[in-house]
Amino acid sequence: MKRRDFALATTGAALAGLIHLPARAQPAGFKAGTDYLELKTPAPVDAKPPQIEVVEFFSYGCVHCMHFEPIFEKWKKAAPKDVSVRLEHVGFQSNFEPLQRIYYTLEAMGKVDTPVHGKVFTALQVDHVRLDQPAVLFDWVAKQGLDRAKFEETYKSFGVANKVRRAVQMQDAYKVEGTPALGIAGRYYTDGSMAKGFERMLALTDALIAQERKRG
Repeated sequence: MKRRDFALATTGAALAGLIHLPARAQPAGFKAGTDYLELKTPAPVDAKPPQIEVVEFFSYGCVHCMHFEPIFEKWKKAAPKDVSVRLEHVGFQSNFEPLQRIYYTLEAMGKVDTPVHGKVFTALQVDHVRLDQPAVLFDWVAKQGLDRAKFEETYKSFGVANKVRRAVQMQDAYKVEGTPALGIAGRYYTDGSMAKGFERMLALTDALIAQERKRG
């Protein structure tokens, strides 16, 4: 979903550095500036060489992200050992923050790789549960078998607030314009609209990873 058109379904409301990178060869079958962007200024990368980092930018409020999630999860499980994958929940506007906090709370509690992550999408997109409202959220979390008090404490914590701020910095560094989107190696950006489909976006990601691997 494009950033300018992004709407948070549960609310009904519309939801850098100085180093410049040299131009690189384009992966076969893909065109820079059309299928993907090569960043003029590199984005921050957490992974240490020789790991190649892939960042998925998503929102629980994006139905396309819900559809992409199982496809991306399958790709992630099959990714080579030198590929480091992480997620960032976008915050295009301030009213994205409640959903950002859900994701970073689950991350802090080690629950991202559990069914709860997918259930958040379903609750918001299918069942229209107002998880953007803390009182509703905390009761819902308890029904999923999580510790309600611990979740609430973590949700309101300074650590989660920092994660929310850093996510916005990351989306700006990668110049994210829509979701779901992928950032590769701090150097490249693509999304479903640019790549013209989820499978082609992942094929492009594989090609860019291979290109980075050759660079060493």
